Amino acid sequence: MTDTSATPPQTPDSAGPWAIPVRRPLPGDDRPRGGTSFPRKVWNLLVAIKDGLALLFLLLFFVGLFALLSGRPNASLPVSKGALVVELDGVLSEQPAEVDPFAAVSGGDRMKEYRTRDVVRAIETAAKDDRVSAVVLDLDRFVGGGQVSLAEVGAAVDKVRAAKKPVLAFATAYTTDSYQLAAHASEIWTDSIGGVAVAGPGGSRLYYKGLMDRLGITANIYRVGTFKSAVEPYLRSDQSPEAKEANLAYASVLWDTWLAEVKKARPQAKLDAVLATPAAVVKAANNDLSKASLDAGLVDKIGGRLAFGERVAEIAGAPDDSQPWVYNAIPLKNWVAANPPEAKGDAIAVVPVVGTIVDGKARPGSAGGDTIAEHILDAASDDGVKAIVLRVDSPGGSVLASEQIRQALLVAKAKKLPIVVSMANVAASGGYWVSTPADRIFAEPETITGSIGVFGILPSFDKTLAKIGVTTDGIRTTPLSGQPDILGGVNEEFNQLAQAGVEDVYARFTGLVAKSRKQPVEKIEAIAEGRVWAGGTARQIGLVDQFGGLPDALAAAAKLAKVDGAFHAKYFEEEPSEWSKMLATWTGAEQDETALAPRGWFGIAAINRTLAERRLVQDMQMLTSSGSVQAACLDCRAYLPPVPAGSAEAKGLIGMLTFLLK
Repeated sequence: MTDTSATPPQTPDSAGPWAIPVRRPLPGDDRPRGGTSFPRKVWNLLVAIKDGLALLFLLLFFVGLFALLSGRPNASLPVSKGALVVELDGVLSEQPAEVDPFAAVSGGDRMKEYRTRDVVRAIETAAKDDRVSAVVLDLDRFVGGGQVSLAEVGAAVDKVRAAKKPVLAFATAYTTDSYQLAAHASEIWTDSIGGVAVAGPGGSRLYYKGLMDRLGITANIYRVGTFKSAVEPYLRSDQSPEAKEANLAYASVLWDTWLAEVKKARPQAKLDAVLATPAAVVKAANNDLSKASLDAGLVDKIGGRLAFGERVAEIAGAPDDSQPWVYNAIPLKNWVAANPPEAKGDAIAVVPVVGTIVDGKARPGSAGGDTIAEHILDAASDDGVKAIVLRVDSPGGSVLASEQIRQALLVAKAKKLPIVVSMANVAASGGYWVSTPADRIFAEPETITGSIGVFGILPSFDKTLAKIGVTTDGIRTTPLSGQPDILGGVNEEFNQLAQAGVEDVYARFTGLVAKSRKQPVEKIEAIAEGRVWAGGTARQIGLVDQFGGLPDALAAAAKLAKVDGAFHAKYFEEEPSEWSKMLATWTGAEQDETALAPRGWFGIAAINRTLAERRLVQDMQMLTSSGSVQAACLDCRAYLPPVPAGSAEAKGLIGMLTFLLK
């Protein structure tokens, strides 16, 4: 046994070069030894988590950045000559909403949106460019767009045909919107299990009076206007005669305009016979809708995608003889990137007001009062801007936000900048309020406008609570103490005050319109009261000055500004953030958007169900979330691009209502 008692204690220096230094306790340090303390272990764990997360986010950033850069539209074209493929897997929109990548990851539904002006520019440039031998309208998953937007794209297609270039359209099944575009093509194809079924404007909407009575919900409505039907779903179980009269009047104008456009584009089609007795026409074709469509001249060819591809390849060429159905294709996004808008001459600012007008700031797809006002003021402060064109495609919304936008336009007018309004599909209620400062208002015959009326809506749930045995009680020091009391009930004093406020706003609205249109208030009151008008009628009664699209409005603005020479549009609008683009690309949200796009009749039925759910959500949000007096036209939503955003919310809401009704 070795005797260690004489062995001197080793120091770090004497223990050899590989010895681990030992931390010696300081004098007075009597903390227990034998390992790292618990707080230090926790601290080390937190540091490790922090370092790990930092590395993870850094990795995600570079991966996302790479995906963003690689996913951007490429200005280079895949072929030197071929067919421009306008594949519309979704809807046309004046201003596509920003993609929410997190909603896409969590299962939120979005339909892909295509900016109307990009599609129009792409088709118009294709008409003059020798690299494009034909244009393909792939409408197989096209859901629709506003009638004005569709007419603009159709007019661009006419320019291609005028340049003696073929335009070929394909869809399994054509609806009212898709056929409006296809009618402009030189050759229309449909699948043998498809065909053309045009429904026209109209249909049912939801009314909640019976449900609200069952649940005990009281809708406290404050409105002005015989035709202000936006609140009828909360007051009635059916449509009022006044609302039905007004809706039928402007829908009939839109339908007549649709018929005129389609018949002019495709005079050989026996459209009237098909529309009058569609079931009989199909039965005569042995229940084959595609054959009935062919016999009526609505389509030119029946065939699937492979046959259609071979036909296009005959015109545009094929890269591989072993696959004759694959043709030389130029994707829309590449062509748009390769043909940016020209920026010659002076700048005319274009400020889009798209979607519901809301208070505060808003991303693309909604018109935030703060956001739009800032864009207008930025344009007014830009020394290079000679005039401002307000491009309106909105059913209205918050009165406060609408007035904020109007005030910004007045600032621009004070700086001697001409203001011109260009109305797109819808410019109603708040959409007309923001148009009142204009020196000139342009609209199309298909534009929905007017709806000069206001309302406020506030639900109360005292009867709902009483159904489950809950009551309220308290004290008051004034008639308005605790008002509006959504749990205990709204009293008559508040009702009178709220109605007075709405009537005051209505008087301001009609006064603004009378002043801007240089008409007596009495004449404006006769055409106001919330009534909606089609663009053709609106021009006759003086609500708009002349027919024309955005190019006409730009030309008028340049003339008012005394611009001598060339000019170009300079857009002042919200753009999706680079961070949003990066996340959307990295998560695959942009690619997954087309999952909702329909094909065939059952696909169309499915998307209509989704849109109905979305309308239900919007109606419930109007009942519970409108925080100010509204100048809004809810019926006008039917004439805007049908974007089924938030249908996941609708499913949740439908589930809740189903539970309550059990």
